[in-house]
Amino acid sequence: MIKNILLALDGSEHSQAALRYALWLAERFRAQLSGLHVIDIVSVEGPFFQDISGAFGFEPYLDVSGKVRQALHDRGHFILEEFAATCREQGIHFETELVTGVIANQICEHARTTDLVVIGHRGVNEQFSTGLLGGTAESITRKSPRPVFMTPMQFQPISKPLLAYDGSSRASTVMHSAAEFCSALNLPLTVLTVSHREKSGEEKALEEARHYLSSYDLKPTLLSVTGHPNQCIIDCIKERGQDLLFIGAYGHSRIIEMVLGSTTEYVLRNAPCPVFLSR
Repeated sequence: MIKNILLALDGSEHSQAALRYALWLAERFRAQLSGLHVIDIVSVEGPFFQDISGAFGFEPYLDVSGKVRQALHDRGHFILEEFAATCREQGIHFETELVTGVIANQICEHARTTDLVVIGHRGVNEQFSTGLLGGTAESITRKSPRPVFMTPMQFQPISKPLLAYDGSSRASTVMHSAAEFCSALNLPLTVLTVSHREKSGEEKALEEARHYLSSYDLKPTLLSVTGHPNQCIIDCIKERGQDLLFIGAYGHSRIIEMVLGSTTEYVLRNAPCPVFLSR
């Protein structure tokens, strides 16, 4: 299932937690781990330096930009060297790449030739982000052509995955990922359906999940609750100690999500465990 894992590295604490999860996954799936560091082009060529040059009106601005660029390259090489040393120590097959560009765009471009993208919940510029989810992370979850594995600050081995299933096509796609994942790692799987009112189709959804997962020789725990999906999913994770959530990608158009929000976005912002997001 998972043979190529792309790990976005930026040197932050969240990135370090993502590294631990990526190593855990790579070891168990015997996968290659690709460490990618993106030098943010805005940091090199953004309005900050243009403002400096315009305000002072002299050419040494180019020199300042060159020094900043070199410092960012040196930092990127250092981050990737540390990553490489860790992989060698743990016997993980790896490769590294340092690129310059728009961070989210570069990660999504590299994701095209991988099976899973692992990112931290927030990044090195988290103090400049709004809400509880980093701006770059949110952009990646919306644009990535491959499943995204978003990690929290603290690492813990995965032993109790949870699948949020509502019978939709997106949920069916992520159910396949959950089945492959749990079957390969011999993990139990809990399936949760949530409805706004009683007897609104959740029994049919659970039966669909039970039937599909039986072909993987999985005997899932099936749960059905009534309430608001976003909060019920988070409550289930906390109350039952689930340590990984499988959920489908965004379900509405971007404009509707901006006005009304979405279950996926709420869960990404508030889940205390890693989230495996698939579309």
